[in-house]
Amino acid sequence: MEHIATRLTELYNSLLSDLSDIGIDIASIGEQLVYNSRQPLLFNTGLFIVLFAFFMLIYRILRPWRIARMIFTIAFSIYFYYKASGECCLILIGVAVSDYLLGLCMQKARSFTRCRGISMRSIVALNVIVNVGLLAYFKYFGLLIDTINRFMTTHIDPINVILPAGISFFTFRSISYIVDIYRGHIQACRNPLVYMFFLTFFPPLLAGPVVRAKDMLPQIKSNPVPSRDMTSEGVYLIISGIIKKMVIADFISGNFVDRVFDNPALYSGFENLMASIGFTIQLYCDFAGYSDIAIGIALLLGYRFKENFNAPFKASSPTEFWHRWHISLSTWLRDYVYIPLGGNRCSKARAYFNQFATMVIGGFWHGASWMYVIWGAAHGALLVIHKMLRGLIPAPSTTETVVTESGEIEMVTVPSRFAPVTKCFNMVFTFLLIVAAFMLFRARSLEDVGMMWHQIIYDFHLSVAPEFVSSYLAIVVAMGVGYFVHILPSRITSPLKQGFMASPILLQSIMLAIALFVAIQVRSSDIVPFIYLQY
Repeated sequence: MEHIATRLTELYNSLLSDLSDIGIDIASIGEQLVYNSRQPLLFNTGLFIVLFAFFMLIYRILRPWRIARMIFTIAFSIYFYYKASGECCLILIGVAVSDYLLGLCMQKARSFTRCRGISMRSIVALNVIVNVGLLAYFKYFGLLIDTINRFMTTHIDPINVILPAGISFFTFRSISYIVDIYRGHIQACRNPLVYMFFLTFFPPLLAGPVVRAKDMLPQIKSNPVPSRDMTSEGVYLIISGIIKKMVIADFISGNFVDRVFDNPALYSGFENLMASIGFTIQLYCDFAGYSDIAIGIALLLGYRFKENFNAPFKASSPTEFWHRWHISLSTWLRDYVYIPLGGNRCSKARAYFNQFATMVIGGFWHGASWMYVIWGAAHGALLVIHKMLRGLIPAPSTTETVVTESGEIEMVTVPSRFAPVTKCFNMVFTFLLIVAAFMLFRARSLEDVGMMWHQIIYDFHLSVAPEFVSSYLAIVVAMGVGYFVHILPSRITSPLKQGFMASPILLQSIMLAIALFVAIQVRSSDIVPFIYLQY
């Protein structure tokens, strides 16, 4: 036995030596495959591209064997999360097991003749306590200690808690699954592999969209096969996401926005305003870029998610903005926070409070900082004010006489001839309101926000605009592209998308390679994580 062991050791060392001679370092490859907090596995890393290509190859080979393909996808998803968040993958697995068991208990409780309501509500409460408890500990425990230390005479040493990547997203999916069973919208999932597949599915795992069980579980059970159109649409969205994130968002951030927000007093009011506009465009391109890539990858695998962004800067009111921005979160807050609070099925004052409270909760969801709470409160105030004004100031319209097909004369209300001008004004005004609110989202403190507004009001210096444009021409172009391409009418963008989807696969692959090449050329030396990865 000792001879065999010695011989195997020699062969192993010889293999390592031969691989080293041809430039392959096994130790380095091993380091790349284990978790490194400074190098998480993200969509915009070269390692992910390599691993995903390997995954797609095996995924296609396993197409005839549904169970094997599910197990392989679950394993890859858990590994993907491990590479992004280390041992925190055990939390994800634990939440999935808990949900599965609670779902079965909920389904069983529906058949009770006695104490059914209490039993079902207790299960919902337990699920909410588990998930909110996870959020409270990992996201908000440090904020609680910091707040106590700031306002109390005692001092509590802070605890270094590692925040699991994307914990807010998979806990929200968990809560919606149990609540939907409670409401009778879906049946409990009886196959543990199907539910584990749903909760761990890697495309939306780190930063959304917030995919719901009622939309995803039927697709998993049907064992989907991606069609030609789904594949082409997926590639189109991946290209779109790469350009938004790596070409526009990262470029604007590293070369201009971060500099101003780090020290706003050093810049004029005009530059502070441009940085605020730049951050709003950066945040959209960063987050919508992740959503595009996640939805695109899911399409390549045969799964379709709902749209998460619908040209939010086209919104002509704060209410419309939240119908277009982060749609999966805003609808989740509507269904699982706003409506349980009472929604609009109450007095106007209570409805306004429900709207405001929902946005404050949404702000708190974003992270362990009172700045996020203030940001949520600002958006809540904008929504309430808009709804109040909408009731007092009707939309401009005129009454005209028309003749129907039957020859009858009717009086109809039509938009005023000034409606297009009004809509354009409202769109620009709404955008500026959103920019002002997102100052609170990005700034480190209220003092920084106050300094930015001080510069804008008292030290604007419009005269620096020509010098700004000449010095930051590439930034201005990137911001312009990010904004104006975004607001193009669908009659222009839809034919472009359809033309791409109708093109040969080879041409689509070349365009994807070009997008990756451009992204690599313009990126900074370090990989820039997606902003919403921290939420």
